[in-house]
Amino acid sequence: MNKRRAIAVACLAASLFLVYSLFFNSLDSYEAGIAWNRISGEVWLQGPGYYFTPPWVAVSCVDTRPRRVCVTTAGRGFNCKLVRFVPEAYREFVAVEGFRYYWWSNRLSFNSGYDEEYRGMRDLLRGHAYGTSKYSFIATLQEYAPSQ
Repeated sequence: MNKRRAIAVACLAASLFLVYSLFFNSLDSYEAGIAWNRISGEVWLQGPGYYFTPPWVAVSCVDTRPRRVCVTTAGRGFNCKLVRFVPEAYREFVAVEGFRYYWWSNRLSFNSGYDEEYRGMRDLLRGHAYGTSKYSFIATLQEYAPSQ
């Protein structure tokens, strides 16, 4: 009887984990979720909270807190900006970048020369903050410049 009970508990735990990983996602107060229905192609924004979605809906979590992004250099001059992702402009962002799990971008890149990482959402923010085209999904809050 104990063996059957242990198997039943293990099956229940595995089933709950499977349902949780396939159907639920949660977002903190500083995150926005870009949801994409793989079947219909529909894209929408999720705010903070808990969501129950079908397994064919992928949700990419984007941190909306301000981030300092810099151009890395060995020189004494530096250039940094304080930028943040604007979740309300998610459609333009997906039109430019496409849908993917942005935190996974360049996850296997190795750059031993600089402390700055070239991966994830931070790298996307840096690229668009210093790019020639200006987009509404990036808000520049402050620019830093070296003191003379």
